[in-house]
Amino acid sequence: MELLIMAYALKTSCAKNIIGVIPYFPYSKQCKMRKRGSIVCKLLASMLAKAGLTHIITMDLHQKEIQGFFTFPVDNLRASPFLLQYIQEEVPDYRNAIIVAKSPSAAKRAQSYAERLRLGLAVMHGEAQCSESDMADGRHSPPCVRNTFGHSGLELPLMMAKEKPPITVVGDVGGRIAIIVDDIIDDVEDFVAAAEILKERGAYKIYIMATHGLLSADAPRLIEESAIDEVVVTNTVPHEVQKLQCPKIKTVDVSMILAEAIRRIHNGESMAYLFRNITVDD
Repeated sequence: MELLIMAYALKTSCAKNIIGVIPYFPYSKQCKMRKRGSIVCKLLASMLAKAGLTHIITMDLHQKEIQGFFTFPVDNLRASPFLLQYIQEEVPDYRNAIIVAKSPSAAKRAQSYAERLRLGLAVMHGEAQCSESDMADGRHSPPCVRNTFGHSGLELPLMMAKEKPPITVVGDVGGRIAIIVDDIIDDVEDFVAAAEILKERGAYKIYIMATHGLLSADAPRLIEESAIDEVVVTNTVPHEVQKLQCPKIKTVDVSMILAEAIRRIHNGESMAYLFRNITVDD
């Protein structure tokens, strides 16, 4: 709301261009229709446009297709070069590592990391206790209790529950350093469960690489008590308090690329240089 109010104040003051720098775009996970839920990301894009923004600089949107919600240019910068550099410089014996996708949906991102580092790839799939795609929207439709009186209407067939296999790892992680890559780390239960599975499969060190470290609720405590050795996130979201609670959390600074994007837009220079060495799936 503060951003919308400031943008509208600039619009009513006849500003030529209003550029919003939003390193972590909020509600980016709510970009798909689930059951009868709303697409909040589209609503937010419309609100930003209505408030008067003419350009947005952001980083690692949850889905690249979110850029299509906007009626003005969006520069979706990538944090992967900074995280790749961290792996090469700070992870000892990283040549013995393997890139792990926590779910099949994250396989493309993990593959882009594995190809640039020339490392192997493993994919985890199976049951997640609270899968993102199966979250209830808080309503019951049709109602649980069916009225047997009156006209019956259309009888809908009962939907069978989806059978989920137990979590399995496709790929050999025995005696390797496992590096799980993702874009957002918020609720860490899935990451902790994945780390336990990887430990059972023989991985002797487990790193988690993510762009946005929200780390809400008791995430620092869960990370500290888990088999995870290190969580590496960028500073798109402030997390100084979480770092005090958990020394396993490390920060990679990405302010340089945001500052360069602002400078290039201000001077009317090309932004293509900031997207060099970026793969299609990144």
